[in-house]
Amino acid sequence: MQRAAALVRRGCCPRTPGPWGRRQSSAAAEAPAVLQVRREPSRRERILTLESMNPQVKAVEYAVRGPIVLKAGEIELELQRGIKKPFTEVIRANIGDAQAMGQQPITFLRQVMALCTYPNLLDSPSFPEDAKKRARRILQACGGNSLGSYSASQGVNCIREDVAAYITQRDGGVPADPDNVYLTTGASDGISTILKILVSGGGKSRTGVMIPIPQYPLYSAVISELDAVQVNYYLDEENCWALNVNELRRAVREAKEHCDPKVLCIINPGNPTGQVQSRKCIEDVIHFAWEEQLFLLADEVYQDNVYSPDCRFHSFKKVLSEMGPEYSSNVELASFHSTSKGYMGECGYRGGYMEVVNLHPEIKGQLVKLLSVRLCPPVSGQAAMDVVVNPPVPGEESFEQFIREKESVLSNLAKKAKLTEDLFNQVPGIHCNPLQGAMYAFPRIFIPPKAVAAAQAHNMAPDMFYCMKLLEETGICVVPGSGFGQREGTYHFRMTILPPLEKLKTVLQKVKDFHLQFLEKYK
Repeated sequence: MQRAAALVRRGCCPRTPGPWGRRQSSAAAEAPAVLQVRREPSRRERILTLESMNPQVKAVEYAVRGPIVLKAGEIELELQRGIKKPFTEVIRANIGDAQAMGQQPITFLRQVMALCTYPNLLDSPSFPEDAKKRARRILQACGGNSLGSYSASQGVNCIREDVAAYITQRDGGVPADPDNVYLTTGASDGISTILKILVSGGGKSRTGVMIPIPQYPLYSAVISELDAVQVNYYLDEENCWALNVNELRRAVREAKEHCDPKVLCIINPGNPTGQVQSRKCIEDVIHFAWEEQLFLLADEVYQDNVYSPDCRFHSFKKVLSEMGPEYSSNVELASFHSTSKGYMGECGYRGGYMEVVNLHPEIKGQLVKLLSVRLCPPVSGQAAMDVVVNPPVPGEESFEQFIREKESVLSNLAKKAKLTEDLFNQVPGIHCNPLQGAMYAFPRIFIPPKAVAAAQAHNMAPDMFYCMKLLEETGICVVPGSGFGQREGTYHFRMTILPPLEKLKTVLQKVKDFHLQFLEKYK
């Protein structure tokens, strides 16, 4: 009775046995039987759809990892499942990922990184003292003496000092200020960050960003994301992809009708085109930027990759400083470098830096504020960048091995650049300009009218159709020129020269055989 009373007080009814021996409330027992149907929850429309998403993000395209690379991944899975193909592996020649292509890391860089990552190794006799010295200096500048701590948003102070010292030495004594150095997550992070600050306005006053065509697709992607205006200037393919200032004048004159051209991007050495700009060309570009009041972005990540004996890398910073105070005190310049290219090939560390000169003091504060939103670049990448700018010097125990490894990588790349150029130019319907620098070939290919029609029937750009067929028939993954931009009616593809020499010879032979069969099929 007491339990029943308590149940009543709590608003419950005592249960009585149901027809199958299960207890039920007396109220339920007295109620007429009612068939209860559970209602399905109504499906509401998704908040995020292709129609409702940020249209600027939807407009972003990045050909280097676009549809052809997705197809390559599908083919790799099919090969793993035992599906027969006319080849046994996919060769990813679409991207400049040196170590994925078999390039060995530089020993000294990895020694310093190992010591920074696991400081207990500092007591090991297996590591040279010059590597330990650098690791200790980096760790002492990190919070808690650990690579796992955050750094200042601009980067670890001593690493920025080393970058400034490297720039000063590279440029023959032209001073660099550590306060103008910003460590970044690869060069791409620096480029997108500075563009975020530069883009403004609306309508005809919207910022125009001048980029070379062909270009590295990062630029068009960031321009789309920021809803800026892309202003194309065309490199001269008939003159080894040279930059012609008259073409810059044409581009800026036409752009002023619909936007406010404010930024001029230069890639030197060129990606995907591999040209190395002469000092005279750089002077002309700087004068043009001064004349038109343009902010210069100099993408110099391939500065160590110069192969032609007739070419030499000249930094925009050095040339600017030597043109006199009218230019050196006024032209705003951001230049970029990275751990990913050169002889290092340390893409995965995502290390890089940006040096900005002649930036308005108030904008410096805004830039640091913007960088602070992402806290800091990976400290491991910062450490890797430090080793790049502060390598072993003569007299240190690691110097000879370091120089031997560095020169081996660069001399092999030079051989592969010449081999690629020569072999492509032996194939009817393919023309390849000299690979003066960087790590890619960008040959022009003849695509017959019947193949163009077949591509249109598949709703593809002709060179995408060509590259997709190349992938499906040979397993070689390259990027169509339409992903980089090209003059109307011309077709190209970009292929890295990074595979080991023997594999590269095989790749080039396969491309040759495919191209001749393609021409025969669609003649």
